[in-house]
Amino acid sequence: MPTAVLTDRERTAVQAYLRLLHTVRAAFDVEGGPPLVPPTVLAEAEQALDRAGLTGNEEEFFRLLENWCPTADSPGP
Repeated sequence: MPTAVLTDRERTAVQAYLRLLHTVRAAFDVEGGPPLVPPTVLAEAEQALDRAGLTGNEEEFFRLLENWCPTADSPGP
């Protein structure tokens, strides 16, 4: 399996996405109402993607995610 070497900004974007993913999963596990995701978690992920130059380039981002963290639930091709 090839290992992706990410830049610091790409790594930050992947980590922010994984935090967002875990937060969303946890929100769905809570009973008693619609799932709520704190806006700060979503904003963190969006800012990290933008700083890494990956905004609007989801295909490249999910390729990086899959290579760096193959167990993540990425929607890959």
